[in-house]
Amino acid sequence: MRYFLVALLLVIFGYALALVLQNPAELPVDLLFTQVPAMRLGLLLLLTLVLGVVLGLLVGVQIFRVFQNAWEIKRLRKDIDHLRKEQIQSAQLAAAEAAASVRHEKTVMDVYAQDKKL
Repeated sequence: MRYFLVALLLVIFGYALALVLQNPAELPVDLLFTQVPAMRLGLLLLLTLVLGVVLGLLVGVQIFRVFQNAWEIKRLRKDIDHLRKEQIQSAQLAAAEAAASVRHEKTVMDVYAQDKKL
């Protein structure tokens, strides 16, 4: 992977260098806040390319973060539903055990009462 990235960077650098060398014409550029009287067309193309890539990466990271948060929320909701079902099952089991215990105590009390009558 590292070699692939190095090769990709070299290709991009070579492309940028070729862009600057192939477009030597100078032209005036208005940069909204300032004006450049003479800038090489290749350099201008390179700057706009870099600016576009950087802005694209920033927007892509933000969009990925939004999707990542949505996936995390969905996963947490599933966990909450699963825990609620477990809690309901535990409560039902505890209620059944309590009912069985009450029945057992009543039966023991009935038997004990019958033993006293004898």
